[in-house]
Amino acid sequence: MAAGGGSQDRARRRGQTSARGSERARRTGGGAAQRPGGKPARARQRSGAAGAFKLSSTRRAAGLAMLVCVMALSVSVPLRTFLSQQAELDAQDRQQVALTREVAELEQRKAQLSDPAHIEAEARERLGYVRPGETPYTVHLPEETGAGPAEPPEPGAGDAPWYERLWQSVVGKDE
Repeated sequence: MAAGGGSQDRARRRGQTSARGSERARRTGGGAAQRPGGKPARARQRSGAAGAFKLSSTRRAAGLAMLVCVMALSVSVPLRTFLSQQAELDAQDRQQVALTREVAELEQRKAQLSDPAHIEAEARERLGYVRPGETPYTVHLPEETGAGPAEPPEPGAGDAPWYERLWQSVVGKDE
């Protein structure tokens, strides 16, 4: 095969391509092709409802609806996962804040318990300990029963003074 042989093949292919193009133009009625009667061929007219894929408007709407449904379903699962992970992350953040606060309180309590004076005060208050030589006193405060002064009870048979009960027993009026 010579070097010039490749260019001849290309030229032959070009000729075939242009022949195919003119044949296509004759079939579709494009260009200056005429009918056998001498009248120019009419260009092919497309109806407005046919669209790009020759589908009716109802079929296009159904296809669009299916496309929207598929996209919604393909987005819903990752979105649900994202939202559940966000909720879990918020819960973990709240738990971390609470635990950090608890750690700070425990560290403060540890510092208090390392002080001997505080330990002694806790032992005296909670356990009632005293140092040798000290005298412990316990004060019991009376309980409060109400907001105002107590009213005297109404006299009844059991509430009478002793001398009235004695007199009633002598007289014979036992009730």
